[in-house]
Amino acid sequence: MKDILEYTDYRQYIADYYADRKAKTAFSWQEFAKMAGFSSPVYLKYVSEGRFNLSAEAAARVASAISLADFECDFFVEMVKFDHAKNDDEKRAAFSKMVSIAESHKAKIVDGESFRFFEDWKNPVLRELAPAMPGAKPLAMAHACRPEVSAAEVSETLNFLVKANLLQKDKDGNYTQTDKIVTSGPMNFAPLALRGLQRQMGEIALGAIENVPQDERHFSGLTLGVTREAYKKIVQEIADFQKRVIAIATSESATDEVYRLNVQLFPMTKKSVNKG
Repeated sequence: MKDILEYTDYRQYIADYYADRKAKTAFSWQEFAKMAGFSSPVYLKYVSEGRFNLSAEAAARVASAISLADFECDFFVEMVKFDHAKNDDEKRAAFSKMVSIAESHKAKIVDGESFRFFEDWKNPVLRELAPAMPGAKPLAMAHACRPEVSAAEVSETLNFLVKANLLQKDKDGNYTQTDKIVTSGPMNFAPLALRGLQRQMGEIALGAIENVPQDERHFSGLTLGVTREAYKKIVQEIADFQKRVIAIATSESATDEVYRLNVQLFPMTKKSVNKG
Protein backbone atom coordinates (compact mmCIF):
# COMPACT_ATOMS: atom_id res chain seq x y z
CA MET A 1 0.00 0.00 0.00
CA LYS A 2 1.01 3.66 -0.32
CA ASP A 3 3.18 5.41 2.23
CA ILE A 4 1.10 7.13 4.92
CA LEU A 5 2.49 10.53 3.89
CA GLU A 6 0.66 10.14 0.58
CA TYR A 7 -2.71 10.08 2.37
CA THR A 8 -4.97 12.92 3.46
CA ASP A 9 -7.91 10.79 4.70
CA TYR A 10 -7.27 8.64 7.77
CA ARG A 11 -10.38 6.54 7.13
CA GLN A 12 -9.07 5.58 3.69
CA TYR A 13 -5.70 4.75 5.23
CA ILE A 14 -7.35 2.38 7.75
CA ALA A 15 -9.36 0.73 4.97
CA ASP A 16 -6.26 0.30 2.78
CA TYR A 17 -4.20 -1.03 5.67
CA TYR A 18 -6.87 -3.62 6.44
CA ALA A 19 -7.19 -4.65 2.78
CA ASP A 20 -3.42 -4.99 2.47
CA ARG A 21 -3.15 -7.17 5.59
CA LYS A 22 -6.22 -9.19 4.59
CA ALA A 23 -4.70 -9.97 1.19
CA LYS A 24 -1.58 -11.43 2.81
CA THR A 25 -2.91 -13.14 5.96
CA ALA A 26 -6.10 -14.31 7.64
CA PHE A 27 -6.56 -10.84 9.11
CA SER A 28 -9.97 -9.73 10.41
CA TRP A 29 -11.61 -6.56 11.62
CA GLN A 30 -12.03 -8.29 14.99
CA GLU A 31 -8.28 -8.89 15.25
CA PHE A 32 -7.56 -5.33 14.15
CA ALA A 33 -9.94 -3.90 16.75
CA LYS A 34 -8.43 -6.07 19.49
CA MET A 35 -4.91 -4.93 18.58
CA ALA A 36 -6.05 -1.32 19.00
CA GLY A 37 -7.87 -1.97 22.29
CA PHE A 38 -11.50 -1.80 21.14
CA SER A 39 -14.09 -4.15 22.62
CA SER A 40 -16.35 -3.96 19.56
CA PRO A 41 -15.03 -6.28 16.83
CA VAL A 42 -16.35 -4.01 14.07
CA TYR A 43 -15.44 -0.62 15.53
CA LEU A 44 -12.59 0.10 13.12
CA LYS A 45 -14.63 -1.17 10.20
CA TYR A 46 -17.27 1.39 11.07
CA VAL A 47 -14.58 4.06 11.47
CA SER A 48 -13.28 3.33 7.97
CA GLU A 49 -16.84 3.67 6.65
CA GLY A 50 -17.35 7.03 8.37
CA ARG A 51 -19.95 5.71 10.83
CA PHE A 52 -17.74 6.10 13.93
CA ASN A 53 -14.96 8.56 14.81
CA LEU A 54 -11.65 8.22 16.61
CA SER A 55 -10.73 10.23 19.69
CA ALA A 56 -7.18 11.57 19.98
CA GLU A 57 -6.34 8.79 22.43
CA ALA A 58 -7.89 6.14 20.18
CA ALA A 59 -6.00 7.53 17.17
CA ALA A 60 -2.72 6.98 18.99
CA ARG A 61 -3.75 3.39 19.81
CA VAL A 62 -4.64 2.66 16.20
CA ALA A 63 -1.33 4.12 15.01
CA SER A 64 0.49 1.88 17.50
CA ALA A 65 -1.48 -1.17 16.35
CA ILE A 66 -0.43 -0.43 12.77
CA SER A 67 3.19 -0.11 14.00
CA LEU A 68 3.64 3.37 12.60
CA ALA A 69 6.98 5.10 13.24
CA ASP A 70 7.17 8.21 15.41
CA PHE A 71 6.59 10.78 12.66
CA GLU A 72 4.10 8.47 10.93
CA CYS A 73 2.13 8.22 14.16
CA ASP A 74 2.11 12.02 14.45
CA PHE A 75 0.94 12.32 10.86
CA PHE A 76 -1.89 9.83 11.43
CA VAL A 77 -3.05 11.71 14.54
CA GLU A 78 -3.06 15.00 12.61
CA MET A 79 -5.13 13.38 9.83
CA VAL A 80 -7.67 12.42 12.49
CA LYS A 81 -7.65 15.97 13.89
CA PHE A 82 -8.16 17.41 10.41
CA ASP A 83 -11.15 15.17 9.73
CA HIS A 84 -12.78 15.96 13.09
CA ALA A 85 -11.94 19.68 13.25
CA LYS A 86 -14.91 21.85 14.22
CA ASN A 87 -13.83 25.00 12.40
CA ASP A 88 -11.50 26.26 9.67
CA ASP A 89 -8.78 27.36 12.11
CA GLU A 90 -8.52 23.86 13.58
CA LYS A 91 -8.49 22.30 10.12
CA ARG A 92 -5.81 24.70 8.92
CA ALA A 93 -3.65 24.00 11.97
CA ALA A 94 -3.87 20.22 11.48
CA PHE A 95 -3.16 20.51 7.78
CA SER A 96 -0.12 22.73 8.40
CA LYS A 97 1.32 20.13 10.77
CA MET A 98 0.72 17.40 8.19
CA VAL A 99 2.59 19.42 5.57
CA SER A 100 5.42 20.14 8.02
CA ILE A 101 5.81 16.46 8.91
CA ALA A 102 5.77 15.41 5.25
CA GLU A 103 8.27 18.06 4.16
CA SER A 104 10.66 17.28 7.01
CA HIS A 105 10.81 13.72 5.68
CA LYS A 106 11.23 14.75 2.04
CA ALA A 107 7.67 13.86 1.11
CA LYS A 108 4.95 15.84 -0.61
CA ILE A 109 1.35 15.84 0.52
CA VAL A 110 -1.16 15.25 -2.24
CA ASP A 111 -3.09 18.50 -2.75
CA GLY A 112 -0.75 20.38 -0.43
CA GLU A 113 0.41 22.91 -3.00
CA SER A 114 -3.11 23.31 -4.36
CA PHE A 115 -4.31 24.09 -0.84
CA ARG A 116 -1.62 26.72 -0.43
CA PHE A 117 -2.48 28.29 -3.78
CA PHE A 118 -6.13 28.85 -2.90
CA GLU A 119 -5.40 29.85 0.70
CA ASP A 120 -3.96 33.30 -0.09
CA TRP A 121 -5.33 35.93 -2.49
CA LYS A 122 -1.81 36.99 -3.49
CA ASN A 123 -1.21 33.65 -5.23
CA PRO A 124 -3.85 33.91 -8.00
CA VAL A 125 -3.27 37.66 -8.37
CA LEU A 126 0.51 37.42 -8.80
CA ARG A 127 0.13 34.40 -11.05
CA GLU A 128 -1.72 36.71 -13.43
CA LEU A 129 0.29 39.87 -12.74
CA ALA A 130 3.89 38.58 -12.99
CA PRO A 131 3.67 37.47 -16.66
CA ALA A 132 2.09 40.83 -17.52
CA MET A 133 5.09 42.73 -16.06
CA PRO A 134 8.16 41.26 -17.80
CA GLY A 135 11.39 42.29 -16.13
CA ALA A 136 9.59 43.89 -13.17
CA LYS A 137 11.11 43.58 -9.72
CA PRO A 138 9.06 42.44 -6.69
CA LEU A 139 8.79 46.02 -5.42
CA ALA A 140 7.15 47.16 -8.68
CA MET A 141 4.72 44.26 -8.55
CA ALA A 142 3.96 45.06 -4.91
CA HIS A 143 3.03 48.63 -5.81
CA ALA A 144 0.81 47.33 -8.63
CA CYS A 145 -1.28 45.15 -6.29
CA ARG A 146 -4.57 46.22 -4.73
CA PRO A 147 -4.40 46.15 -1.77
CA GLU A 148 -0.69 46.96 -1.73
CA VAL A 149 1.67 44.34 -0.33
CA SER A 150 5.38 44.29 0.48
CA ALA A 151 8.16 43.32 -1.89
CA ALA A 152 9.08 40.51 0.51
CA GLU A 153 5.56 39.09 0.27
CA VAL A 154 5.73 39.25 -3.52
CA SER A 155 9.08 37.43 -3.56
CA GLU A 156 7.77 34.73 -1.24
CA THR A 157 4.65 34.28 -3.36
CA LEU A 158 6.60 34.11 -6.64
CA ASN A 159 8.98 31.53 -5.17
CA PHE A 160 6.01 29.39 -4.12
CA LEU A 161 4.34 29.69 -7.55
CA VAL A 162 7.54 28.59 -9.30
CA LYS A 163 8.10 25.74 -6.83
CA ALA A 164 4.49 24.59 -7.32
CA ASN A 165 4.98 24.73 -11.12
CA LEU A 166 2.25 27.33 -11.49
CA LEU A 167 4.74 29.82 -12.97
CA GLN A 168 8.00 29.34 -14.85
CA LYS A 169 10.90 31.80 -14.59
CA ASP A 170 13.37 32.18 -17.45
CA LYS A 171 17.03 33.20 -17.29
CA ASP A 172 16.09 36.87 -17.73
CA GLY A 173 13.76 36.81 -14.74
CA ASN A 174 10.54 36.84 -16.77
CA TYR A 175 7.56 34.73 -15.71
CA THR A 176 5.15 32.66 -17.80
CA GLN A 177 2.16 30.58 -16.76
CA THR A 178 2.46 26.81 -17.07
CA ASP A 179 -1.31 26.60 -17.60
CA LYS A 180 -3.79 29.33 -18.50
CA ILE A 181 -6.33 28.32 -15.87
CA VAL A 182 -6.03 26.88 -12.35
CA THR A 183 -9.03 25.15 -10.79
CA SER A 184 -9.52 23.45 -7.44
CA GLY A 185 -10.58 20.21 -9.12
CA PRO A 186 -11.21 17.24 -6.79
CA MET A 187 -8.82 18.56 -4.13
CA ASN A 188 -9.57 17.05 -0.71
CA PHE A 189 -8.93 20.39 0.99
CA ALA A 190 -10.81 22.52 -1.56
CA PRO A 191 -13.76 23.56 0.65
CA LEU A 192 -11.45 24.80 3.41
CA ALA A 193 -8.99 26.59 1.12
CA LEU A 194 -11.69 28.13 -1.07
CA ARG A 195 -13.66 29.43 1.92
CA GLY A 196 -10.59 31.29 3.08
CA LEU A 197 -9.91 32.71 -0.38
CA GLN A 198 -13.53 33.78 -0.87
CA ARG A 199 -13.51 35.48 2.51
CA GLN A 200 -10.36 37.42 1.61
CA MET A 201 -11.69 38.40 -1.80
CA GLY A 202 -14.98 39.52 -0.26
CA GLU A 203 -13.13 41.83 2.12
CA ILE A 204 -11.06 43.24 -0.76
CA ALA A 205 -14.27 43.81 -2.73
CA LEU A 206 -15.68 45.90 0.14
CA GLY A 207 -12.57 48.07 0.05
CA ALA A 208 -12.89 48.49 -3.72
CA ILE A 209 -16.27 50.22 -3.25
CA GLU A 210 -14.48 53.13 -1.59
CA ASN A 211 -11.01 52.96 -3.12
CA VAL A 212 -11.52 52.15 -6.82
CA PRO A 213 -13.03 54.69 -9.26
CA GLN A 214 -16.54 53.77 -10.33
CA ASP A 215 -15.63 53.52 -14.01
CA GLU A 216 -13.04 50.83 -13.13
CA ARG A 217 -15.35 48.56 -11.15
CA HIS A 218 -18.81 47.06 -11.54
CA PHE A 219 -21.06 46.16 -8.62
CA SER A 220 -24.65 45.06 -9.07
CA GLY A 221 -27.08 42.73 -7.38
CA LEU A 222 -30.54 41.19 -7.37
CA THR A 223 -32.87 40.15 -4.58
CA LEU A 224 -35.12 37.32 -5.76
CA GLY A 225 -37.71 34.93 -4.43
CA VAL A 226 -36.93 31.44 -5.77
CA THR A 227 -37.81 27.77 -5.38
CA ARG A 228 -35.19 25.07 -4.87
CA GLU A 229 -35.48 24.05 -8.51
CA ALA A 230 -35.03 27.65 -9.65
CA TYR A 231 -31.98 27.93 -7.40
CA LYS A 232 -30.38 24.91 -9.09
CA LYS A 233 -31.06 26.37 -12.54
CA ILE A 234 -29.55 29.72 -11.51
CA VAL A 235 -26.42 28.00 -10.16
CA GLN A 236 -26.00 26.18 -13.49
CA GLU A 237 -26.53 29.46 -15.36
CA ILE A 238 -23.79 31.06 -13.23
CA ALA A 239 -21.44 28.16 -14.02
CA ASP A 240 -22.12 28.55 -17.75
CA PHE A 241 -21.63 32.31 -17.48
CA GLN A 242 -18.26 31.84 -15.76
CA LYS A 243 -17.14 29.61 -18.62
CA ARG A 244 -18.07 32.31 -21.13
CA VAL A 245 -16.17 34.92 -19.09
CA ILE A 246 -13.08 32.68 -18.99
CA ALA A 247 -13.30 32.23 -22.77
CA ILE A 248 -13.40 36.00 -23.28
CA ALA A 249 -10.47 36.62 -20.92
CA THR A 250 -8.29 33.86 -22.39
CA SER A 251 -8.98 34.84 -26.00
CA GLU A 252 -6.36 37.56 -25.66
CA SER A 253 -2.79 36.93 -24.57
CA ALA A 254 -2.16 40.47 -23.29
CA THR A 255 -3.07 41.66 -19.77
CA ASP A 256 -3.59 45.31 -18.80
CA GLU A 257 -4.88 44.69 -15.27
CA VAL A 258 -5.76 41.75 -13.03
CA TYR A 259 -9.44 41.66 -12.04
CA ARG A 260 -11.37 39.48 -9.62
CA LEU A 261 -14.97 38.48 -10.43
CA ASN A 262 -17.06 37.50 -7.39
CA VAL A 263 -20.39 35.86 -8.18
CA GLN A 264 -22.45 35.40 -5.03
CA LEU A 265 -25.86 33.84 -4.56
CA PHE A 266 -26.93 33.31 -0.96
CA PRO A 267 -30.17 33.18 1.09
CA MET A 268 -31.47 36.28 2.90
CA THR A 269 -34.32 34.39 4.61
CA LYS A 270 -34.90 30.97 6.14
CA LYS A 271 -36.53 28.15 4.19
CA SER A 272 -40.29 27.80 3.79
CA VAL A 273 -41.11 31.48 4.28
CA ASN A 274 -44.45 30.83 2.55
CA LYS A 275 -45.49 28.16 5.06
CA GLY A 276 -46.57 30.46 7.87
